[in-house]
Amino acid sequence: VEESPVPQTLSSLLPSSPSYRGLTLVLTFLSYTSYHLSRKPISIVKSQLHLNCSALGPNPHNDSNSTTWCSWAPFDGDNYKELFGALDNAFLVAYAIGMFISGIFGERLPLRYYLSGGMALSGLFTALFGLGYFWDIHVLWYFIVVQVCNGLVQTTGWPAVVACVGNWFGKGKRGLIMGIWNSHTSVGNILGSLIAGAWVSSAWGLSFVVPGIIIAVMGIICFFFLVEYPEDVDCNPPLHHVMTTSEKDPEAVISNEGPLSLSGQSSVDHSKSPKEPAEEPEAISFFGALRIPGVVEFSLCLLFAKLVSYTFLYWLPLYIVNVAHFGAKEAGDLSTLFDVGGILGGIFAGLISDYTGGRATTCCVMLVVAAPMLFLYNHVGQNGIGVSVAMLIICGALVNGPYALITTAVSADLGTHESLKGNAKALSTVTAIIDGTGSVGAALGPLLAGLISPTGWNNVFYMLIAADVLACLLLARVVVKEARGWCGPMARQRGYVAA
Repeated sequence: VEESPVPQTLSSLLPSSPSYRGLTLVLTFLSYTSYHLSRKPISIVKSQLHLNCSALGPNPHNDSNSTTWCSWAPFDGDNYKELFGALDNAFLVAYAIGMFISGIFGERLPLRYYLSGGMALSGLFTALFGLGYFWDIHVLWYFIVVQVCNGLVQTTGWPAVVACVGNWFGKGKRGLIMGIWNSHTSVGNILGSLIAGAWVSSAWGLSFVVPGIIIAVMGIICFFFLVEYPEDVDCNPPLHHVMTTSEKDPEAVISNEGPLSLSGQSSVDHSKSPKEPAEEPEAISFFGALRIPGVVEFSLCLLFAKLVSYTFLYWLPLYIVNVAHFGAKEAGDLSTLFDVGGILGGIFAGLISDYTGGRATTCCVMLVVAAPMLFLYNHVGQNGIGVSVAMLIICGALVNGPYALITTAVSADLGTHESLKGNAKALSTVTAIIDGTGSVGAALGPLLAGLISPTGWNNVFYMLIAADVLACLLLARVVVKEARGWCGPMARQRGYVAA
């Protein structure tokens, strides 16, 4: 009797391809929600690690006039912002370096094992940071080492989940589907803020331990239920490219120069059944992935877009405490509105880019509008709670919309680009290159914010606005190609009507 190709997991109980697609979306959504949930506590706990203790009275242990006697050493000194910046960058630099390597491993190892193992280790190192509270650890190197290790193991997440979703979903409505799916980033940030805020004022160690347990448990669930490829469960793989030009309207045929254009020729021979045995393609090399049209442009754009997003992720609660004078928990709760806007922005960007076929143009328009909105938030965003809520949601949508689109639909488009001729062994590598380059910006943003904030928050926002403008400019060439693609069909249509 021929052995069944279905993997021996509990997921094999599901009956049909739509069920597997739904399962893949839900599991990868919850997985990356837990990744972001475990990253958020540090931004909430910062204000608790360095407190102004004047309201609590004099130090009960001695007669010192210090106003930071209740702070957590070594973050009780005047250099606390620099130390917080060091913590952020220990994680983010390790994450950026590890991401370039992670995609290569992701193409060559079973994604289910890779993702589950990474989540278990992420839970361990997240919990270890919080255990520093219970073990009464006050040496900086301990927290730095834990952050570095956590940054490295968290790189297992993004290439794996994007590759899994890309394996199951074709290009048709990928922008909308992934825009909705990518809300896991903001949902994770919101849940992480709320969970961390629940213990930040009483026992801040639990703000890390609880998220660590959550991500480890999700890793176990993924190990038993996640299905990597449609072929593993005898389902047909999705269609990533347009089959023929003769079956499409003239408007659907655009220049094949752009990285996200539709091709007039299929890059996959669909005349053969997907069940037909074929030679297993080799995983693409790092430099081979860089040669895919559009990878470099979108990677550099994401560098600056992610710089802005992660500066908000790590510094927004502290900004609200310093400028609006809220408490640590209230500032953490208010900062979640930025992520609510991020959910709306990601869905909107995906929907518009699907409708227009212009991923780069959608990103550029949102980045252009984001710059003046950031300026306004800094100057009028604290003029009442209503204005603050509205501005946070708007800025979150405009900042995280392009970031979400590039890291999801664009990465999947480029990872299944027609130039690969059907080789599916590129999704994880391309995703890792794009997000790894973006993670360099994610490391630079909080570092620059830590260095610039002592000179005033206005200068931090000027830095963020400049980064948004640079991100937009880096996509100019791709936007021009998309515009040419739109003009071609319209010109042909006008010529046809005139004839």
